[in-house]
Amino acid sequence: QVQLVERGGGLVQAGDSLRVSCEASGGTFSRYAVGWFRQAPGNDQEFEFVATISRSGGERYYEDSVKGRFTVSRDNTKNAVYLQMNSLKPEDTAVYYCAADRSIPLSEFPGLGRHLEVRGQGTLVTVSS
Repeated sequence: QVQLVERGGGLVQAGDSLRVSCEASGGTFSRYAVGWFRQAPGNDQEFEFVATISRSGGERYYEDSVKGRFTVSRDNTKNAVYLQMNSLKPEDTAVYYCAADRSIPLSEFPGLGRHLEVRGQGTLVTVSS
């Protein structure tokens, strides 16, 4: 089973861009589909789906509020998945988590974020207005 580490969070202004990465170690990363999720500060109830990408990178899905602004990609040679975030808004402020699973269908990722096989520790993205 892989271990995941998110990197790249920080403080940016509204309208800025930021790329966060999810780096895997300890397993065959190409066997895992990966999703990005976020949790707003102080909101432990909601683990919001952001985007997901298939094992090969050929399928990608996005939550409606980030479509056209965020892009998920992966480089299996580097054991990494990226989330490029453009035109950031204050409401994008959250801890961003990547989570991966070898068996759950990609279509089920949005509703199963907390139950995927492995998850990183998260990276905080703060967007100031």
